[in-house]
Amino acid sequence: MDNEEILDDIGALVEEERALRQRTGGLLPEERARLAELEVRLDQCWDLLRQRRAKSEFGEDPDTATLRPASEVESYRN
Repeated sequence: MDNEEILDDIGALVEEERALRQRTGGLLPEERARLAELEVRLDQCWDLLRQRRAKSEFGEDPDTATLRPASEVESYRN
C-alpha cells in the first residue's frame, strides 16, 4: 500500500467509527465489537503511515514498512 491508499483506508475507517459513535440509544454488542476493531485497525494504519514517512525521510524504501500486529501497536499506549 502507498501513503494515499493508507490515508483512504483511514478515512473510511474514521467515517465508520464516527457513524457508530453517533448512534443514539447505545450500541449492540456486535457494534461495540466492531468499534473496538476499528480503533485497533486505525492504530495500525497510522503506525504504518508513520513508518513509511520515517523511512522516506531517512532515505529508506517506504515499501519495506510492515503492518504491525495489533498486540504490538496497542502496547504503545501503555
